[in-house]
Amino acid sequence: MAEEDAPHFKIIFLGDQYVGKSSILNRFYQDKFEPDYQATIGLDFHSKNINLNGNAVRLLLYDTAGQEKFKSLIPMYIRDANIIIVVYDITNKDSFVHTEHWVNETKDLKREDAIFALVGNKIDLEENRAVTQKEAENFANENGFLFSEVSAKTGDQIQDLFEAKLFPEMVRKFNIGDEEEEGNEEQNQGVKLDEPYVAPKKGGCCGGGKKKQKNEVPQTNE
Repeated sequence: MAEEDAPHFKIIFLGDQYVGKSSILNRFYQDKFEPDYQATIGLDFHSKNINLNGNAVRLLLYDTAGQEKFKSLIPMYIRDANIIIVVYDITNKDSFVHTEHWVNETKDLKREDAIFALVGNKIDLEENRAVTQKEAENFANENGFLFSEVSAKTGDQIQDLFEAKLFPEMVRKFNIGDEEEEGNEEQNQGVKLDEPYVAPKKGGCCGGGKKKQKNEVPQTNE
């Protein structure tokens, strides 16, 4: 199957400013971390091809701005998302409290067909933890979200978030693969990543830092 013919799945990252949405995306996308951070303006976009349960799949990765002035745009972005990831900073209690706003945004759109995940970032700063793993996990369970804690800086648990949690759930929920593969739980856990696919128009660096701010908002009907 040609890359352009592969099924597309839209993944969108939500959360307050400075929680590390861009850094998580960048760590997954190209296994890099940029220490010099500059806030996302509007929306940033990348794509990545993977082999999922023996099938070519293209992931469309959308990084949203956390600033208050951009929140009104969020419903438009998440309306057709397949996977919605809400990120908070484990060292910032307010960022966790504000996840309720992002969760309510998804509920208002009645996105029962999507996969949801709550992700706590910056576990490399455990000594500064302000949100316990237990309270975050309970909140995720109450709202039917997958849950994970990661460090975009060190890369700890990033691949586990995608390969052990999100991708197997994609195989199950979106029926990726033939019936025999879907019925084989062990096979569903096997996720092979191909080399990253670089979008024709490169977005701003979406790691811990962006060299340029971008005001252009790409179309979401990829």
